[in-house]
Amino acid sequence: MKRFDAIVIGAGHNGLVCAAYVGLAGLRALVLERRDVVGGMAETSEILPGVRVPTLAHTVGRLSAKVGRDLRLRSHGLAFIEPSVRVFAPRPDGGATVLWGDANRTVAGLGADGTAYAAADQTVREWASALAELMARAPIDLAAPSVGDIFSGLRLRARTPSADLLRVMPMAVRDLVGEWFKSDALQAAVAARGVLLSGLAPRMPGTAGVLLTDLAGNDGGLAGQTVFARGGPGAVSAALAAAVRAAGGQIRLGAAVTKVRRDGEQARGVTLESGEEIDAPIVVSNLDPRTTLLDLVDPEVLGPRLGWRAANIRARGVTAKVNLALSDLPAFAATRGDAQLLKGRVLIAPSMRYLDLAMRPAKFGAMAEQPLLELTIPSLSDPSLVAPIGRGKAGKVKHVMSVIVQAVPYTSREIGDVVISTLEEYAPGVGALVIERQVITPRDIERDYGASGGHPMHAEVALDQFYAWRPLHGYGRYRMPLRGLYLAGAGAHPGGGLTGLPGRLAAQAVLDDRGRKVKA
Repeated sequence: MKRFDAIVIGAGHNGLVCAAYVGLAGLRALVLERRDVVGGMAETSEILPGVRVPTLAHTVGRLSAKVGRDLRLRSHGLAFIEPSVRVFAPRPDGGATVLWGDANRTVAGLGADGTAYAAADQTVREWASALAELMARAPIDLAAPSVGDIFSGLRLRARTPSADLLRVMPMAVRDLVGEWFKSDALQAAVAARGVLLSGLAPRMPGTAGVLLTDLAGNDGGLAGQTVFARGGPGAVSAALAAAVRAAGGQIRLGAAVTKVRRDGEQARGVTLESGEEIDAPIVVSNLDPRTTLLDLVDPEVLGPRLGWRAANIRARGVTAKVNLALSDLPAFAATRGDAQLLKGRVLIAPSMRYLDLAMRPAKFGAMAEQPLLELTIPSLSDPSLVAPIGRGKAGKVKHVMSVIVQAVPYTSREIGDVVISTLEEYAPGVGALVIERQVITPRDIERDYGASGGHPMHAEVALDQFYAWRPLHGYGRYRMPLRGLYLAGAGAHPGGGLTGLPGRLAAQAVLDDRGRKVKA
C-alpha cells in the first residue's frame, strides 16, 4: 500500500494550487485525477487538428497575483495577454457600449452618463478593495471566533469605506445599476456580471453582492478585468502542474477516487475505482461539496442531518459553452471596422429587459430565445491558438470564438443554433463562417468534469452560500466533518473563477493544523 503525506482529489486548478503549497511546506503530495489531462474546467482543447479553444473558462482575469508569485508560475511558462478594451456590448441599432481598462477613456465615450460612471467606478473600487481582504482570508469561525478571527474582523471593519457596502450587498443588481445610470444599455453592460455563470436573475436579491465579489481583487473597477493566458486557460493548468512537481509532488492521471477511507473519525486515505488503496493522513477534495460529502464519505460520518443539508446545497447549472472555429473574423456592425474592439469580452445583453428575459427561463429549466452571451475571440490576441494541420476543414480556420451562454436547460443540442441565430443580429453572416462547433451543456459539465448539477461554480453563488456559509455553515473553513479531510474547490470560500484562492486557503488550513509554514 502506497503512502503519502497528503492526497489531493482532482487536478483542477485549485487542487493543483493546494498540492503545490503543501509541497512547498515539505509535505509529499499526490494529486489524483480521473481524466487524462490536468486542469479541470481550466482547459484548452483541440476543436480541429491544430485549432485550439478555451474549453470552458475563457479568461483568467482573476487569477490571484499572490498565487502566481508564490508558485513562480511565470518561471513555468505562464504568460498573460491583457487587451486595452475590457467589454464591447453591441446593440441591435448599430451602437455599442464600450468599457476600457482606462476608466477615463470609458467616461469620454459615455456621454451624459460619463460623470455618473466615474463616480460609481471609484466607489466600486473602494468596496472591491475591502471585499478583496474578505475574499483572501479564511472565513471567521462564527461559532467560536479565535483572537485571530477577532483581529481579522477589526481589520476588515477598518477597511470598509462606508456602511453603504452593507446596504448594497443584499440588493438586486437591477436596482443598484438603476441608482447609478440612466442609460439602459450601460446598466445592462454592468449588471450582466451579477448574474453570469449563475442561475440568478437581475431582479433577485444578492446579485449586487455577486457583482461586487466578482470585481474584488482585480484592478478593473466596473469594467472588470479581461486577461488571457497565452495558449489558453490550459496554460495556467500546465504551469500549476509544473509547480506541483517542482515542489516535490506527483500527479497521477486516469485515477478515479471512489471513497475516502477512514479510521474512526480520522481520514486515512482513498480507494480508487480499480480497488487500489493509497494511504495518507490528509485528504483534500477539489471536487464539489455535494460529491465530496455524499459520494466519497461514509454516511455514518455525516449522520442524517448533515447528509440532508449537504443534499440541499444548491448547484443547478444553467450555463453552457459553445466554441466555434471560424473561416474569418465576424463583422460586428457596431465596431465600424475596428477589430481592436473585439479583443476583450463581447457582451450580448443590450438592455435590462433583454437581461431579464434571458435569465427568466432558468427558473423553469427552459431555453431563452435570446440568451445572455459573453464571448471572446482569443485568436485575435493569441494567434498561436490557430495553427491548422492539413488542408481539410482545419486549414480554412482563421479564428476561434468562445461563447458562454445562459440561461439554458440541463441538456439541449439546440444551444448552438440559438447562439448563432442570436449573433446574426449583431454580426450578420456569422453563421456562414462557422466551420466547426462544440457545444457543452450543463449535463456535459456534470458528466465530464464531475460538477454536481452541472454548475461551473460547484455551488450557486447566492449570499446564503457565501463566506462562512459556503458550502455549509459550520464547514466554511475548509475542514470537513472527517478529521484530515478538507475542501479546496470552487464550492469553498471564496468561490469560483480562476483565482486559485480556495486552493491556497485550503492548503493554509492543512498547514495550520500541522504547525507548518510554506518555505520561502
